[in-house]
Amino acid sequence: MGSQVNYFEIGTPDAAATKRFYGELFDWSFGEPSSVGYRMVDGDRGGVWDTTAMGGASWAVFYVQVEDVKAAIAQAEALGATVAVPFVDNGRIEFAHLIDPQGNRFGVWHPKSADAER
Repeated sequence: MGSQVNYFEIGTPDAAATKRFYGELFDWSFGEPSSVGYRMVDGDRGGVWDTTAMGGASWAVFYVQVEDVKAAIAQAEALGATVAVPFVDNGRIEFAHLIDPQGNRFGVWHPKSADAER
């Protein structure tokens, strides 16, 4: 199987409390928040996303790295998944959040090459 789980994300309407809890529990370090309230965890192992601006949802999600995010979305939908966060291209990565037929949230992502960032 070529696709592997290699990133996690925690969505929370209370990023300070989430940071405090996981920092104390696992001794994680957190970067400064981005303009959209996203903090990296332990460099690039994961992230904490302040969801206040998008309705305050909470989630813990794993990400699977795929070759083609749009194709993975289409295949997941064909298998009964729904889209929670539509395809995003932020210049460095492409990603989406999906909900499987049993209601579990997960993400698919793909890093963009250095040439694509320019």
